[in-house]
Amino acid sequence: MKLPALVAIHAAKVLDGVLNFTAAADGVLSRYFRENRKIGSTERHAISEAVYAVLRNRLFYNHCAPKENEPTMRELALLGLADSFEISAIGGLAEAEQVWLEKVKLIDRTQLAPEIQTGMPQWIYEKLVDSLGEEEAFDLAHSLNMPAPLDVRVNTLKAKRETAKAELDAQSISSEMTPYAPLGLRVERKISLQNLSVYKEGIIEVQDEGSQILAHIVGARRGEMVADFCAGAGGKTLALGAHMRNTGRLYAFEVSEKRLAHLGPRLKRSGLSNVHTLNVAHERDARLGLLSGKMDRVLVDAPCSGLGTLRRNPDIKWRFAESDLVEMTQRQKVILESAARLVKPGGRLVYATCSVLKEENEDIIHGFLLKHPNFSLRPMREILAEQKIPVEMEDFLNLGPHRHRTDGFFAAVLQRNS
Repeated sequence: MKLPALVAIHAAKVLDGVLNFTAAADGVLSRYFRENRKIGSTERHAISEAVYAVLRNRLFYNHCAPKENEPTMRELALLGLADSFEISAIGGLAEAEQVWLEKVKLIDRTQLAPEIQTGMPQWIYEKLVDSLGEEEAFDLAHSLNMPAPLDVRVNTLKAKRETAKAELDAQSISSEMTPYAPLGLRVERKISLQNLSVYKEGIIEVQDEGSQILAHIVGARRGEMVADFCAGAGGKTLALGAHMRNTGRLYAFEVSEKRLAHLGPRLKRSGLSNVHTLNVAHERDARLGLLSGKMDRVLVDAPCSGLGTLRRNPDIKWRFAESDLVEMTQRQKVILESAARLVKPGGRLVYATCSVLKEENEDIIHGFLLKHPNFSLRPMREILAEQKIPVEMEDFLNLGPHRHRTDGFFAAVLQRNS
């Protein structure tokens, strides 16, 4: 298959907007495709692949300019296409461009600095080395720079995992059962789920296996009062509701009205009726006080850098700056403090992020426990054993693509003693 010359032209135009880093890459791409509706699906796929390859390998590409200056948008687009497709498949190449791309292909990337090999900004890479050591930091950074598979969670209110897998098989969509999350299926090739009956009927929902494990850690049971304190678009809310077998009361709190609105159609598909959504003004909204000390379980999936999701959102590493970290961790502390007020004696508070930085994870928990002696840390190994999740951990959950093929996730389970 030969890609039309327009693919490289469009990719360069999109990159010009994406690399401003004023908006998320997927949003920039979606807007560009809406404005250029004549671009076919094959070409859209190629353009997207090129853009994401640039975001992953930008540091390496900056070393590959044919001249001493930084590469142009077209040169970046061509490098992204050459990493995603055969060079011979790229249409519209000048002879000099083809020769240059062939030379780039011969570069031994393993001889470059680890930050360049992994595509990781230096400040992030140094923090990972400080926390994990050279070898594991490299493995984690390298795995975060790889594309992610597609994980889905089976809604047990509608079907068993085996049934959902059989339905995907019937659509010629090959999947495998996730090794840790007991309700997950992993689809290796990228597909569009929206038109599949299993999706439209609420049998499956897109959710990374790591995120599914977090929902199990909450341990929500039938008839309990449970809160998803930072619900977002509701992926974990839906999982919690299914764990509760559509009983009890499940609250979904979210400050973003737009994100919370996305939960509505998903709730309808899921068949859940025990979910109560609330668009709060902030983490200290007075309405939250009415539920103080009443919750059996509270999940705080805190706003964070999102660096654990770089496989899916590689632009985050360029949009999130080291200077943003102080403000982010202050916000995380305030949110955790507010959520803790809802937990009743004997209840469970779960703090989680999709970050791989200890400043957003272990440091937050240690600081909270120093100020709140009425809470104690439950070792993660005990919680995972309770839930029959076959992952080896000690006090905290630390998932990563280099070890578990999940996104990077952290979680800690706290129990209110009095």
